Amino acid sequence: MTATSAKPSITQLAAAPPKAALQPKGLQPKTPPARTWVRRRTVRFVLEVPSARNVSVVGTFNQWNPGTTPLRCRGGIKWFTYVSLPLGRHEYRFVVDGKGVDEPTARKYVPNPSGGKNAVIVVE
Repeated sequence: MTATSAKPSITQLAAAPPKAALQPKGLQPKTPPARTWVRRRTVRFVLEVPSARNVSVVGTFNQWNPGTTPLRCRGGIKWFTYVSLPLGRHEYRFVVDGKGVDEPTARKYVPNPSGGKNAVIVVE
């Protein structure tokens, strides 16, 4: 190739490594997000209530929604369920036939806005 010629020769083109195909900016391959595992523990909620028709547990772990976590009845008195909770502090209450009920066996309570008290559980 001469100094005045700007075109490469055929042998120079054959020796050059191929260029990677560029994709438009929006189509660049994205790396998947790193997986984060939330450690959890299974917690058993139990409440003894004679003559109840519906019992559920509400709390910070289910956005205080009574339809999310119902309890099952065993023996006509004892209601229970198992919930997988992430590690940390959680507040909760029971709802029996539509009315909030305090947890009788909780180790710690905090007042709630409706004048009752929420039980506190720390999952470790």
